[in-house]
Amino acid sequence: MKIISWNINGIRAILKKNFLESLKTFNADIVCLQETKADKDTVFSSLSPLPKYQVHANTAEKKGYSGTALLSKAVPLTIKNGLGIEEYDAEGRLQCAEYENFYLINVYVPNSGQKLERLDYRKRWDVHFLKYLKKLEKKKPIIACGDFNVAHKAIDLKNDKANYNKSAGYMQVEIDGMDNLISSGLVDSFRYLHPNKVSYTYWTYRFRARARNIGWRVDYILLSKSLVGKLKSATIYSNVTGSDHCPVGLDITM
Repeated sequence: MKIISWNINGIRAILKKNFLESLKTFNADIVCLQETKADKDTVFSSLSPLPKYQVHANTAEKKGYSGTALLSKAVPLTIKNGLGIEEYDAEGRLQCAEYENFYLINVYVPNSGQKLERLDYRKRWDVHFLKYLKKLEKKKPIIACGDFNVAHKAIDLKNDKANYNKSAGYMQVEIDGMDNLISSGLVDSFRYLHPNKVSYTYWTYRFRARARNIGWRVDYILLSKSLVGKLKSATIYSNVTGSDHCPVGLDITM
């Protein structure tokens, strides 16, 4: 089974940048998209040229903001949106698809904001999100993928010292949130297979950051420990363009 996750930074914008061709090339079984920035009708119509997939969308109440979409070749047993907490669910940040042997969670974790105005909001999200995942995991193993909006370790961003406890995505509070996910027993699939590899998934559009590879690894696929033995590969597709993020993926035997 091949799973791809990609923050596309607006489905209307990325459609102009060979997005559908990229998805066809991946030929993944499940595709998780974050930051669709569109209503459900727009998401469905945009993805209609991909008839192999059943499409599910979760959109924000605020127009042109946030949003997630899940594309699946196999029909999920169930699919549910949100954590069940209104202040987060209004932003369309989470989808959970249940399959026979696992739960697949597509997530767009809140950004703390340029001036860190949402850092407390983000801190509360991390607490609720961990509880949500562990509750699911009592029933079946989980695979949680998406934009987690945090660089976990110094290896995961270019300028770690300049950004530590100063910039959204590398605040200690956010790092603690990821630490808690990992210490709870979830496994960072890419770092598990590539413990020392420097590879980024996000580059600001400013300062020619991508051309200079001044980036951050903020997109992850986490999985239950019980699935680690089934993991075949975990990949960051840094050469795939179209967004300020690149896709990440894994191959797993299920």
